[in-house]
Amino acid sequence: MVDDALAQELIEMTDEDRRLQPGALGDDLAARLAYRRVTVRNGDRLAEIIDAYGWPTAERVGQEAARRAWLVAQHADRQLHLQRRALALMTEAVQAGKGDPAQLAMLHDRLLVNEGRPQLYGTQIAGVVDGAPVPWPCEHPEQMDQRRAEVGLDPFAAHVAKHAPA
Repeated sequence: MVDDALAQELIEMTDEDRRLQPGALGDDLAARLAYRRVTVRNGDRLAEIIDAYGWPTAERVGQEAARRAWLVAQHADRQLHLQRRALALMTEAVQAGKGDPAQLAMLHDRLLVNEGRPQLYGTQIAGVVDGAPVPWPCEHPEQMDQRRAEVGLDPFAAHVAKHAPA
């Protein structure tokens, strides 16, 4: 049975995140701080939700709210303890057939990059060079596309082509 109230809360939390995210990437210090406050507050709330219910799977909150829970964890860059906890819980959910392997791969990469380690799936982009996204360093890059395929992600070149400016 879906917990509609919890689902709605997760969606509203990330609506604010998404609204403020463009400012986080710019030079406006106030906008960057506003985004940071939201992501930390959302991370704190996700930790409370996990304490009370475990990982918010699609079974509990519906597909979109489950994706939004992942997004909160993904953006909790200053709360590595939460990202580690979410990664462990999402791993269990994926192994039980109740989670999205691609989301798990993206969170895994995000945590690795935040810890200063090479990523596995090439999902985290360090910057853009000559109009092309460049991933943060990747462990065994020659095997990256194979790992991406195993979790349902497009090959890196196809992903970049889809998101290239027109």
